[in-house]
Amino acid sequence: MRLSEWRASASHKDAVSTKVSAIVESALVVLGAERDPECWVIWGDDPASRYVILAPMSGGLVQVNVRVVVPGEGPRAGGKVVRWNRVQLGELAVEIQGGHRLVTFQVENQVLNGVDAGADAISAFAQALFAAVDGRPAPVVGRGTGATARSAAAMPKPASVARVPAPKGS
Repeated sequence: MRLSEWRASASHKDAVSTKVSAIVESALVVLGAERDPECWVIWGDDPASRYVILAPMSGGLVQVNVRVVVPGEGPRAGGKVVRWNRVQLGELAVEIQGGHRLVTFQVENQVLNGVDAGADAISAFAQALFAAVDGRPAPVVGRGTGATARSAAAMPKPASVARVPAPKGS
């Protein structure tokens, strides 16, 4: 999901105000991401005042920590780029029962959990990160299950991607 799409649907409108958005965009651009990147947003302990944005880029995973209310200072964002060879990814796990899907995935010590459409979105994000770490283009995900469709062009590729020719006869 693009950051602008998330902002439009965010449940805490103060967390995406114009002042907050300006510092978030500035932090993303300084770290090498787009102003409106494909990303995942993780709400913190107090969702109205703290969250983390994870945005893949060619050099690695951008992580921006946002604090909406800092007494006497206003909003604050701090971030870093974690190179792909240093990104910590856990297993992508799924449990299916009665037509419902529960997915769990861990990235940079952040646990992502989702059910059904949320599970599909987490799975698509995890698969894109796995591909980026391996130096492959992001897979196209989603076949009418509510998953977010992602093309190979939607997620950035590392600068040096080795191309392996397809085996003959395939």
